Amino acid sequence: TGRSTDLQLELVDFEAGHGRGSAHWIARYTFAQTGRPVVNDVHARFRFAGGLIVEHADDFNFHRWAAQALGPLGVLLGWTPMLRARVRRQAREGLDRFLTTN
Repeated sequence: TGRSTDLQLELVDFEAGHGRGSAHWIARYTFAQTGRPVVNDVHARFRFAGGLIVEHADDFNFHRWAAQALGPLGVLLGWTPMLRARVRRQAREGLDRFLTTN
C-alpha cells in the first residue's frame, strides 16, 4: 500500500471469532507499474494468535485483476500459472523489503 497514492478500501463484510476471521473488501487503486486503474474484489481469511494475524490468505479473480492491472498482457496471460507465479514473487519481494525496512 505504500506505493499507492490513491488507494481506497471498502470493507463490505467481516467476521471474527475463535482464533479465525474473514473479510470481504474492495480495493480501488492505480497499479503503480502500469498506471492502470484497478478494482479488486477480495475475500480474505485470517488466523489469529496472541492478538496478531498469524495467517492471511486472499482470494480474488486473478485473471480479472491481471486484465485491469496489466492491460492486454494480462488479458492474454492472466490465466497462466507463469504470470501468477511472477506476480506472487514480486509481491513477496515487496513485502520482504517492507519488513526489513520497518
